[in-house]
Amino acid sequence: MDYAFLQQYWWFLVSLLGALLVFLLFVQGGQTFIFAARRDEPLQRMIVNSTGRKWEFTLTTLVTFGGAFFASFPLFYSTSFGGAYWVWILICLTFVIQAVSYEYQSKHGNIWGKKTFQTFLFINGVLAPVLLGAAVSTLFTGGNFVVDKSAIYDLSSSMQTISVWQPDPLTGLQLHGLEAIFNPWNVVLGVTLLFLARTTALLYFINNIEDEVAYERARKSLLPNAAIFVVLFVAYVVFLMVTKGYDVDPSTGAVSLVQYKYLHNFLAMPVILIVFLVGVVLVLAGVILTLVKKGFRKGIWLEGVGVVLAVLGLLLILGYNNTAYYPSIADLNSSLTLQNSSSSPYTLKAMSIVSLLIPFVLAYIVYAWRAIDRKKITRHEMGQDEEIKY
Repeated sequence: MDYAFLQQYWWFLVSLLGALLVFLLFVQGGQTFIFAARRDEPLQRMIVNSTGRKWEFTLTTLVTFGGAFFASFPLFYSTSFGGAYWVWILICLTFVIQAVSYEYQSKHGNIWGKKTFQTFLFINGVLAPVLLGAAVSTLFTGGNFVVDKSAIYDLSSSMQTISVWQPDPLTGLQLHGLEAIFNPWNVVLGVTLLFLARTTALLYFINNIEDEVAYERARKSLLPNAAIFVVLFVAYVVFLMVTKGYDVDPSTGAVSLVQYKYLHNFLAMPVILIVFLVGVVLVLAGVILTLVKKGFRKGIWLEGVGVVLAVLGLLLILGYNNTAYYPSIADLNSSLTLQNSSSSPYTLKAMSIVSLLIPFVLAYIVYAWRAIDRKKITRHEMGQDEEIKY
């Protein structure tokens, strides 16, 4: 296991965690349907309970994703989290209000009322996927930063900051990551993630809630949400395939713009291309089978696996094949690559040994998931003791 192998191994693990996080955002997508069911209180409670039993999985995966990125590629962590901090603060804030809402909305003595906390859940459901999508899109479109590793040795400076975020070129303001919204493709990916989360949530409701009204309403909403997602997803993928990417010279480390870079990455790594295409097919199969086959309730598993594979494929072409995975629009050669931003060989090797426990953790997650979902959510259950309900 040489240094290059360890760097690529950890990029794979980080990409896999990111792909799993995108799938688990169905919790956020499900929360956006809370007020759509406001005239049917039992249905609304079923929706809240369905998502409420899984929100910890999403939050834990987000934290693990951030931790893995920090440990394996600390320069990215310090550059993005330390420079574009307004985006990450907003993301974290939405998850804080989500956790508080699930905990307190049905507690006795709640003076704010259940609707207030459900509004917080709706806000988290919309903003979390959009902001995460916009943040991830900057890995393709670039961030406005400059990296100077020698700054750490500058004793005359009080900060000794390696990565410095530059003012937004359009407004001249120091926006610290919020300038991402001025790139329309960042917004497109954010909205794409939102409608993917809503589509996955509808498939999850169909599988998780045992109620004819919920089933029919979910199937009715599935087509428009899936259609919007597909249109936006295809548009973004076409944009990636035809746009310029950030190529790294393996001998010098110099970064240059190359037309069709991400398309070339797919063609140079056909296994990853196959993984991506299989994922896309599974996503479409899960949605289409649910729409055309009456009573089919297992679309979530086809679509869920497809989401993980498709996102994994996109994230892998972002870092592999001599590609800068976090390009700088302020200074090309400040762009972050697997080679110039990773931890030391000792750290990566030590963490790789610990990563051998991942299959056991995944097995426990599968066990816990099955145990939670063994009994479907019903209207009768919602009529019982509310003390243990969300």
